[in-house]
Amino acid sequence: MKLFEHQIEALEKTKDFNKCAYYLDMGLGKTFIGSEKMISFKTSINLVICQKSKIEDWIKHFEDNYKVLVYNLTENEKLKTYLAYHHLFNESGYPVKYPIVGIINYDLVFRRKDLLNLKDFTLMLDESSLIQNEKAKRSKFILKLNAKNVILLSGTPSSGKYENLWTQIHLLGWDIKQSVYNKQYINWEKLDVGGVPIWIVDKKEPYKNVERLKEKLRQHGAIFKKTEECFNLPEQVDIPIYIKPPNEYKTFKDNGIVTIDNDELVGDTNLTKILYARQICSLYNQNKLDAFEDLLESTNDRLIVFYNFIQEKEKLKEIIEKHERPISEVNGQVKDLKNYEEQDNSITLIQYQSGSMGLNLQKANKIIYFSLTQSSDLYEQSKKRIHRIGQNQTCFYYLLLCKNSIEDKGILPRLMMRKDFDDELFREEIW
Repeated sequence: MKLFEHQIEALEKTKDFNKCAYYLDMGLGKTFIGSEKMISFKTSINLVICQKSKIEDWIKHFEDNYKVLVYNLTENEKLKTYLAYHHLFNESGYPVKYPIVGIINYDLVFRRKDLLNLKDFTLMLDESSLIQNEKAKRSKFILKLNAKNVILLSGTPSSGKYENLWTQIHLLGWDIKQSVYNKQYINWEKLDVGGVPIWIVDKKEPYKNVERLKEKLRQHGAIFKKTEECFNLPEQVDIPIYIKPPNEYKTFKDNGIVTIDNDELVGDTNLTKILYARQICSLYNQNKLDAFEDLLESTNDRLIVFYNFIQEKEKLKEIIEKHERPISEVNGQVKDLKNYEEQDNSITLIQYQSGSMGLNLQKANKIIYFSLTQSSDLYEQSKKRIHRIGQNQTCFYYLLLCKNSIEDKGILPRLMMRKDFDDELFREEIW
């Protein structure tokens, strides 16, 4: 295959590292860089850990581009065969003709205890930001793996939060204790909550010695690249569409309780108040559904639609089916992009958690945000699904927003600042 110049440069800079991280912006081809690096190690046993929705993509990628044996380790029989090959190679010295590559997802890997017996293998983490929490089961398990070589792939390694970077630093072989790392690079603020001291990252000046941190990461095999450093991609245009909230929104705002379509919504905590406020703006808002239908009628182009809640998807599908447009779906249960690939008037419905990362959707140049995510990381990644290598048209992002609501006064401003919206930031003024 022919690699791009920035991909060749990344591999050249890490040629002497057996542990490295490719922190490249979404769309710069981390998959090929990571695969080329893995093959260069010539290890017989290799393990790729990725999101569940990306397992089939990785399998196809290796089968189409390399002479390797690929096994889906979510299947018990495939796992047994994979482990048998490891035993033959490591215990018996039996030669393996082609490299063995096992693929498994983050939510399952820690349940495959036998993987802790692997040795002399190459480990590759796709979207390594998913092990930010060192206390999570997946992170603890991965840190116990005895990998000879490590490859980390991510466009957002810490979502802008350096306090979440230690697990990846540890995997890269930088021998620094977490307590020392926190002391040298993070500014902590002590709060007294009911007599209990709690440490949080200082909001005004969260980090220190940032340039030294980046240099240390480079010394341990980390490569950083932004899209604009490599390609001149088309312009991105945000188009906010303001929609009247339903009358029930004011009732809920004033009283914290409302009944809609026989559903009683009670916002008795900040979390439930946020949840139901968001749902009233989208799921229970006929005005927004009408605005979505208007957009649908205005173009026969491929459209990508991001949503949050399963009930939103069902209502959107009813509208799309009424207009007899072909549908593709990506969510926790389904990944079907057939109509997206084959029909130029298709509508692809994507739930943020399942499809914000990794998908290549540059056949489309328009995204509709039916409802907003609270995660800055997911929002930024979702925009990159169409703004990628191979896109030659201006990218348009249609944001359906309830006017003077939690959407346009609370969530969107935080996303524009590349910050998450959560209950800690929930204030009455956003209503």
